[in-house]
Amino acid sequence: MTGRPRPEPDPKFEQAAPRRRAVAYLRMSTELQQYSTENQIAVIERYAAERDMAIVATYSDEARSGLRLENRPGMRKMLEDGKGKESGFDTILVYDISRWGRFQNPDQSAAIEYACQKADVEVHYCMEQFVNDGSPVSNIIKAVKRSMAAEYARELSNKVFAGQCRLIELGFRQGGMAGYGLRRMRVNQSGDRQGILKRGQYKSLQTDRVILVPGPEEEVETVRWIYRQFVDSGRLEGEIAARLNERGIRTDLGRPWTRGTVHQVLTNEKYIGNNVFNRHSYKLKERHVDNPREEWIRADGAFEAIVDPQLFFTAQGMIRERNRRFSNDEMLDRLRGLLRKEGHLSGFMIDEAENMPSSGTYCSRFGSLVRAYQLVGFTPERDYQYIEVNRALRRMHADAVAEAIANIETIGGAVSQDPVTDLLTVNGEFTASIVVSRCRQTKAGSRRWKIRLDTGLAPDLTVALRMNGANEAVLDYYLLPLAVLDTNRIRLAEENGLMLDAFRFESLEYFFGMAERARISELAA
Repeated sequence: MTGRPRPEPDPKFEQAAPRRRAVAYLRMSTELQQYSTENQIAVIERYAAERDMAIVATYSDEARSGLRLENRPGMRKMLEDGKGKESGFDTILVYDISRWGRFQNPDQSAAIEYACQKADVEVHYCMEQFVNDGSPVSNIIKAVKRSMAAEYARELSNKVFAGQCRLIELGFRQGGMAGYGLRRMRVNQSGDRQGILKRGQYKSLQTDRVILVPGPEEEVETVRWIYRQFVDSGRLEGEIAARLNERGIRTDLGRPWTRGTVHQVLTNEKYIGNNVFNRHSYKLKERHVDNPREEWIRADGAFEAIVDPQLFFTAQGMIRERNRRFSNDEMLDRLRGLLRKEGHLSGFMIDEAENMPSSGTYCSRFGSLVRAYQLVGFTPERDYQYIEVNRALRRMHADAVAEAIANIETIGGAVSQDPVTDLLTVNGEFTASIVVSRCRQTKAGSRRWKIRLDTGLAPDLTVALRMNGANEAVLDYYLLPLAVLDTNRIRLAEENGLMLDAFRFESLEYFFGMAERARISELAA
């Protein structure tokens, strides 16, 4: 006996299943132009249409390396939005596993995807030949492809490094500014000079190369004068810097000279024509490394020297002798001798004395100048502890500004500094102010920080360096946008809630990433 056929449901009473709400994630690296964001979004949109998904938002990291999550604001924002209870999407669509990331530890890629799953957000790889359904086969393929993505980045890094080393040994400059007294000259593959590259300019042809040539005669003569002052007259870097500033001479960046900038001129081999590379490295964006001398790549006599080599090496010997590592007892004996001779001590006196470590060395070795004074039996007439900390923080601020400028320019960004206010203008797009916040302890033993903001300058971003309890090193960083600042002073505790701690970072990599400008690597092939 057959049953009666089921009647067809009335369409007006049938409720359609809700469409899945998805977001698209796009990333274009600097070395893979075939993975343009346009190509990626076309594939993702086709994938969504075939599965009746609605793309409600797009997150993008253009010209971003896939090595570190910290440098990818688009992915960070997407992950943060996905955690919310009302995120508005339940699916992430990404071109393939390599666009998700080339993390050197494949477990990091897996951990980020797992965090999405915990938030009930699925991840779909639109161009992969497997379904990301959590099955054993899917997990095995993903693990292999994540390792392949990481390995590709390692192999590319090795190829680029090998290409750079080869060009260094051939006498060509690899990145970085020329420096005071020198200029970058573009040459073609036949070695013919094509013209001076101005600051911020780059060669346009892949076959062109860059060499260093002497700069304007007045700059060349100033460099030689610096060496003669140091070697023949015995003047220290700080004194030389003061004399340069008195004469109205500025560095190649248009800023006043400091002890550090003079020291750089006195120690860089490019002034005797040597091409030196790999003194420091930051491979795969893992960590900065100071490489031992035997790993340096060099080509001696690659450029025209503007300083006599004998004068240069005499300066190096004097610097090594001055900076040789004294034992604690030797340092204190020299400090006692200076105290007996002068009757009192000061940081300036220590820096000006011959055959003495610098006052900064005493601070580093003994914790502070005041502590070193106590060890040799000298008691200042007033408590210098507060003054010493503030002096150290002022030096740190100057170093932090200089380091920020150097890092931004190294990654291809353009930055200018107001000589009066130190306000930085990055890529002509936004302004940033760097401040250092000392740590203070309450009577109860808890730590507090006070950040003073220059609302008169109205920087788009305030970069606050929060010091540790001893005020000797940076504890962390706060990147405070102008939009959230309605006061000229912020007080921080150790925990400040999401409103402020959302802007806390362990390093300045995110800040530098904001300033990064991508250029296609000519050495990838």
